[in-house]
Amino acid sequence: MMQTTLTLTRPDDWHIHLRDGDALRAIVGHTAKQFDRAVVMPNLKPPVTTVALAQAYRSRIELALRAANVPLGSFTPLMTLYLTDQTAPDEIIRAQESGIIIGLKLYPAGATTNSDAGVTDLLGKCAKVLEVMQRVGMPLLVHGEVTDPEVDVFDREALFIDRVMMPLRRAFPTLKVVFEHLTTKEGVDYVRDAEGPIAATITAQHLLYNRNEIFKGGLRPHFYCLPILKREVHRLALLEAATSQSPRFFLGSDSAPHIKGLKENACGCAGCYTAVHALELYATAFDRANKIEQLEAFASFRGPDFYGLPRNRGTVTLVREPYTVPLEVPYGDETLVPLAAGETLPWRMR
Repeated sequence: MMQTTLTLTRPDDWHIHLRDGDALRAIVGHTAKQFDRAVVMPNLKPPVTTVALAQAYRSRIELALRAANVPLGSFTPLMTLYLTDQTAPDEIIRAQESGIIIGLKLYPAGATTNSDAGVTDLLGKCAKVLEVMQRVGMPLLVHGEVTDPEVDVFDREALFIDRVMMPLRRAFPTLKVVFEHLTTKEGVDYVRDAEGPIAATITAQHLLYNRNEIFKGGLRPHFYCLPILKREVHRLALLEAATSQSPRFFLGSDSAPHIKGLKENACGCAGCYTAVHALELYATAFDRANKIEQLEAFASFRGPDFYGLPRNRGTVTLVREPYTVPLEVPYGDETLVPLAAGETLPWRMR
């Protein structure tokens, strides 16, 4: 008999972009409705590079949650710091002592949105910081792409493993590393088989779509993200990893809002907005693979287990009912277009 109802331990999103100001106030309720906790990316302008800036940003998120009528204590933002060439080792100690910082984010300079302040030479410029992180158990959250303009955009993750990840982990073998928004079979193989404390997040778009989706019937900018969608062989490898029993793969939506006009543009922004319907998307991917029973482990258990946090106690329920993704959602004075806008998914969050 086909399963019609799915109740999960309340899940977490281990990679989210909440933005700031009016944009933050417009969308924070979407994530808070579906998730108990979320790891908030620090790539604001200016970036969140210190504990003081993270504390101030967290306060703004809490104000936005109240404005969105999110019940007090029902959603927790987990803060991160933006790693730069100038990050001081003492800042890692302050981050550890603050109780609100979950990790440091590595953006190779120029890799994605607001990454201009990112790291130019990880082992050359950040070795002392990485030593302290390894010692205190502070995870490094990695955007895993090289930024060499001569490297094909579809090959940048695989080369990152050879050029950055493997030397990093030889130098710091007990450093906790999260390979975020994994997109390739090479990435899956590496994370699955590597020694030491390593894990990876996987987005809904990379489980559901391959790169053909960007060009189906014309250029479709709302399917454009970084790392970019890859070939079908990579999507299938990601789906196999996510639906497996490996504890190293868990949910990280990388939901990234951009106003409609900046996506539908001559030089459109990279990022897919999925916060409004993330669980419906993930449930669709797992259901199509006939592995819906594995969704709870992927969405609710493996992330907190890796980060050393308690699993959540509440639940959410999905029902097998048609859900039509809205064509647009409000975004301050503008609108944004969710991933798969106008399409009908087979699962709906109750």
